[in-house]
Amino acid sequence: MTHVSLEVSPVGNYCRSMQGERALTTMIPAWVDGVLQPVEKLHAHLVGLRHKAVSVFVMCDDAILLQRRALGKYHTPDLWANTCCTHPHWQEDPATCATRRLTQEMGISGLDLVHRGVIEYRADVGGDMIEHEVVDLFTAQASRDLPMALNPDEVSEVAWVPIAELHQQVAADPSRFTPWLRIYLAEHAGRIFDTPE
Repeated sequence: MTHVSLEVSPVGNYCRSMQGERALTTMIPAWVDGVLQPVEKLHAHLVGLRHKAVSVFVMCDDAILLQRRALGKYHTPDLWANTCCTHPHWQEDPATCATRRLTQEMGISGLDLVHRGVIEYRADVGGDMIEHEVVDLFTAQASRDLPMALNPDEVSEVAWVPIAELHQQVAADPSRFTPWLRIYLAEHAGRIFDTPE
């Protein structure tokens, strides 16, 4: 199996989450009978509830910083995803969530996040779980020598991949990538990667 990119960084320093982020204890904003309320994260995925999410794409020119999800993740382990994809805590602002999880997952801080709008998707992520997400999208520009301290509970490795190459890699072997990354590339690339007005 060919690798996603020539530039891969193994797990570095451990940046441990202080928030106790675990599937069984995290309450996320989800709609139940049309009402937004706090719902336990794993339950939301098992039932397929529509819920809020945040996705971040850190870019260096036309290259995206991808993460490979850790083997211990409760769904889609060992698959490549965008830089950071997560769920806000109940009543947490999306930009605050994006900043928090970039630090907790990747050890990345100090970036200027640009909000790219909100999209919605629904996808089977295996294990009888569904992601039905209303996603606030963010991008940020960085250099390839961006300091990182990967949390091995979340991320096994990272790679800078040009957008055109990523499209080719996904077309050649989609099973290596998370369903949401494939959806973003196929349906929302213009919103994510075009220069904002």
